[in-house]
Amino acid sequence: MELYPYLKGLVDADGCAVVICNLSHEIIYMNPAAIGRYAKWGGEALLGKSLLSCHNAKSCEVIRRVAAWFSEDASHNRIYTSFNEKENKDVYMVALRSEDGELIGYYEKHEYRNREAAPFLAGLGE
Repeated sequence: MELYPYLKGLVDADGCAVVICNLSHEIIYMNPAAIGRYAKWGGEALLGKSLLSCHNAKSCEVIRRVAAWFSEDASHNRIYTSFNEKENKDVYMVALRSEDGELIGYYEKHEYRNREAAPFLAGLGE
């Protein structure tokens, strides 16, 4: 069974921005939430560009250090990088690995701490 359409659907449905990079730090995929979130910096035009060109020197150093940590051991797959107080969210970097465990890229994961505001089971008659 081909998993690609399911995995793409999963990422595209995520309300949080997902920007996937290869090991050269090139942006290879952005979900719709990321395209919208980063629209003022180019949105979809960021595809193929270096993630490092979107960050200051300190952030670039952190990105490089985390990517190196991911490559040190196959068990190094997720690391907490920051808390964004303004948006009340934790930020992680997550390794992407091939089926045989080889590091092939990474992405940033945002986890908001806000309680869900949507009605429970909205539209299902509950």
